[in-house]
Amino acid sequence: MVLINTESASSSPPKLGTQPLLSIRNVAKSFGRNPVLRDISLQVAEGEFLTVLGESGSGKTTLLRIIAGFETADSGEIWMEAQRLDALPPYHRRVNTVFQHYALFPHLTVEENVGYGLKVAKLPKEQSVSRVEQALAMVKMTAYAEFKPGKISGGQQQRVALARALVNRPRLLLLDEPLSALDANLRRQMQVELKSLQREVGIAFVFVTHDQEEAMVMSDRIALLRRGELEQVASPREIYSHPATAYAAQFIGHTTDASRLVGRLSCLTGSHFFHCVRKTSASLPETQIRTASVFAAKSSGRPSMELQNCCKSNASTACCSR
Repeated sequence: MVLINTESASSSPPKLGTQPLLSIRNVAKSFGRNPVLRDISLQVAEGEFLTVLGESGSGKTTLLRIIAGFETADSGEIWMEAQRLDALPPYHRRVNTVFQHYALFPHLTVEENVGYGLKVAKLPKEQSVSRVEQALAMVKMTAYAEFKPGKISGGQQQRVALARALVNRPRLLLLDEPLSALDANLRRQMQVELKSLQREVGIAFVFVTHDQEEAMVMSDRIALLRRGELEQVASPREIYSHPATAYAAQFIGHTTDASRLVGRLSCLTGSHFFHCVRKTSASLPETQIRTASVFAAKSSGRPSMELQNCCKSNASTACCSR
């Protein structure tokens, strides 16, 4: 067994206060006789990265569309601080959306795509140019300002879509599986970049995915949906270590490479983290841990006593990282 210390400069995740940025209250939605969302209540803090995780058909995209104003809930309310959000049309909400397929205009340049919303809003040209330049610099796309979308890669198109959303300076950014069209290696790279960008701009992100590893690596908290109902809302470490239901344990446990996952979690969520993964079955190989307890402790470079005991406990325990 090997104990590895991994280090990150990322800041601590934000905490929910008495006044959340977004409050979803008892939201329900049906299409015909098919209930898609059932009495959903959820809060999002200022600057939080919240992932809505679930299988296909769980209602996660419908929830995102209701927040954005593209769908209307059958019942319930959505508030942004002291303002009733669901009573406003989409264009009056300080909410922007990054779609799964980016929806870039093929006939416009990167620069024109990013600045399109500002043009529609009739922002003065000097302000518009300045904000577009800042947004492109933020996503490292300044050198591609004059390119058309068809001439840049999928990862670069995703950066353009992010810049277009951020240039309007929303309070909340919604992301509907924006990494699903990318290949595996680029997807992992963009996970790190997206999380870093979110911390830099300080905007709350609500990120929708069906990918467990993606949710575990990127999120401050995860809201796990099943058939339109919330199974559990917790931090990645909490939902992995202490699943509230059998379904949560089974679904989150399908993250197949636990050693790599834990290392990536430490890379993104704290500094000087030591990790110990205890397998619930000694017969499972280390790279196929389906149900495990994860221990992590912040320190100045030394593992906690809990971690040392974990690593010494028995042969079914593995201390691991990337």
